[in-house]
Amino acid sequence: MNESTPAAPVVLDVWCDLQCPDCHRALTDVHALRARYGDRLEVRLRHFPLEKHKQAYAAAQAAEEAAEQGKDWPYIEAVLARTEELGRTGEPLLIEVARELDLNAEEFDTALIDGRHLLIVDADQAEGKAIGVTGTPTYVIGGERLDGGRSQDGLRERIEEITDRLLAEQG
Repeated sequence: MNESTPAAPVVLDVWCDLQCPDCHRALTDVHALRARYGDRLEVRLRHFPLEKHKQAYAAAQAAEEAAEQGKDWPYIEAVLARTEELGRTGEPLLIEVARELDLNAEEFDTALIDGRHLLIVDADQAEGKAIGVTGTPTYVIGGERLDGGRSQDGLRERIEEITDRLLAEQG
């Protein structure tokens, strides 16, 4: 690799349930990590809808539709900001958020009906189970799994330690 080729970013997978209040709280850490590392850290949302959250599976599919329309993180953050409301109102909220973000809401409605994003959500969930994800949020970075479902305390610092180490190894 020559000097002009930028190093690949460190990847942080965030296993998330879009109806999970803990995942909403985890956004504070995600924002701080993005601010600190910029494009040296790639944060990827991975779907892990929990059975106890009846709207999480539909929300994961809707997030994939938002990604297809170019607004994945704005949509994810808007839905996570309304986890309680999502639990009460379900799919109509998912369509409403799409409209608020100037996305094609009819396409969201169709995607939720035709299930075009089911395979992505199912694959994420299967991969999560295979690596031992049991709750959300769970972070995976540098081959290490960090469970945020029990407590967020100290997780951002641990993610920063791992990120710093991985970036130093690249350098």
